Amino acid sequence: MIDRLQRIVESTSFQRFIIAVIVINAVTLGLETSPEAMAQAGGLLLALDRAALVIFVVEIAMKLTVYRLRFFHSGWNVFDFAIVAITLAPTGEGLQVLRSLRILRALRLISVVPSMRKVVSALLKAIPGMGSVVTLLLLVFYVASVMTTKLFGADFPEWFGSIGASFYTLFQVMTLESWSMGIARPVMEKHPYAWIFFIVFILLTSFAVLNLFIAIVVDAMSAVEHDEQERTRAMVDLDHNEVLAELKALRLELVALRNEQTATRKGISS
Repeated sequence: MIDRLQRIVESTSFQRFIIAVIVINAVTLGLETSPEAMAQAGGLLLALDRAALVIFVVEIAMKLTVYRLRFFHSGWNVFDFAIVAITLAPTGEGLQVLRSLRILRALRLISVVPSMRKVVSALLKAIPGMGSVVTLLLLVFYVASVMTTKLFGADFPEWFGSIGASFYTLFQVMTLESWSMGIARPVMEKHPYAWIFFIVFILLTSFAVLNLFIAIVVDAMSAVEHDEQERTRAMVDLDHNEVLAELKALRLELVALRNEQTATRKGISS
């Protein structure tokens, strides 16, 4: 019974079914935000939402039955379990926040789609390397915030009146959102050489430091891909060795059988 249940849980068709349920449930939860959709098919949408929750609970129960405590050895299984548990929370009157958490079920696509799992694994693997880049970026921001507060704070207190205001303004500059017409040019009317600061800041943040994030993520993706290839190669080698061992055993059995038949013929002839 357990073996049959395991074959069902690990089958490709079952995984595709779960993916389809997640996508449909995400669409229905989005439609529930539309008053027109709820007025026309509110009962159907709520029924589909309950049906999806029942399917997710049954899926988790099946996996717990098959894997037992081994179920929690996988981080992705724990992720699925936590999301389903959160969405099982009561959604009565006054619990709008908990009702809104139902959309977290859409995140289960990450755990069931291998390509998404690979991307998330790469991002998690890149976090330690990102720490140094974030520290460098914060250092640049701090130095630039102190400079702009002292240089431009008196004339533009709304943008550079304090370190906090300067941080936010410089973040807008780093994102290149209206930095020229909205910030740089008005500042340059009173400080003609301010363009030097803004250009250097943009080169350091937008074009240098932020690109380090991309490099770290790409490197992490390559590492994850390499690890996956190594695991696949190890599994192939294991299967290859098992097949060779079985062939060797069969060959020995054939040799033994042939020797036995030869001995039998010699006994009969004598």
